[in-house]
Amino acid sequence: MADQYTFADPTTLYADIDTKAISQDGSGLDSEMRDRADLGEQTYRGTGRLEGRKALVTGGDSGIGAATAIAFAREGADVAISYLPEEESDAQRIVALIEEAGRKAVALPGDITDRETSRTAIDETVAQLGGIDILVANAGRQQYVNEIADLTDESFDETFKTNVYPLFWMVKDAVPHMPPGSTIIATSSIQAYSPSSHLVDYASTKATQNAMCKALAQQLAPKGIRVNVVAPGPIWTPLQTAGGQPTDALPDFGEQTPLGRAGQPAELAPAYVFLASPESSYVVGETLNVNGGMPTP
Repeated sequence: MADQYTFADPTTLYADIDTKAISQDGSGLDSEMRDRADLGEQTYRGTGRLEGRKALVTGGDSGIGAATAIAFAREGADVAISYLPEEESDAQRIVALIEEAGRKAVALPGDITDRETSRTAIDETVAQLGGIDILVANAGRQQYVNEIADLTDESFDETFKTNVYPLFWMVKDAVPHMPPGSTIIATSSIQAYSPSSHLVDYASTKATQNAMCKALAQQLAPKGIRVNVVAPGPIWTPLQTAGGQPTDALPDFGEQTPLGRAGQPAELAPAYVFLASPESSYVVGETLNVNGGMPTP
């Protein structure tokens, strides 16, 4: 595919990327993927839709967050990315791509499940970019557990602390800095609507994000700040290989969609660009599903 505007059959896109049965420790690295996900490095073409904007993307080192950061930069935004310290190698690659696009990049390593680290991410973005008018709450934790008896209190708590608390904290800290016209976008999931039996805690957090953002959208719209959500389907990212799915299920990952394949992060980035840009000025409280055709309410 030459770029995201190239006419193509969506059922045969990315046929060269094979979702093999691989396993990674920790949060997973894009650089360790046997078949690397497409982040749009070679294909995303910007058209100036975010010129002069200032964005923070959490989980911006790999997967959907990285693809979004690359797209934002190529659309003209300066971009800060937050990520876990152990993901530094992936993060530096994205920083280089942001700078290659001629934009300022800010690297913010740290664990945003910590309240002060979350606050610092907003403060550093404002300080180093001169403000913030796009917040993408994308960082997430997904660990499959087949039986409820095996889902520990600690793991349940960590999933909520990763997926829900930073969304609340960062919106709370960012809003005082955000001028009218700013946008907030959260990454939910098809799991919010069609939860898998082995993702009880993850699916619960994704439904929570949806509800939180619909409430925030109503509260913040009068201030000129729009809040929306992107809900991906099965997307090929390190999250899946690092405990997000059973390893033996990965070869068939995404085949349940009407398109018959997993999506790629590069296919998500245009949704975030649309919701961040002024062209979506009347879109508020929306959950935009990018899931290969899986039915949602």
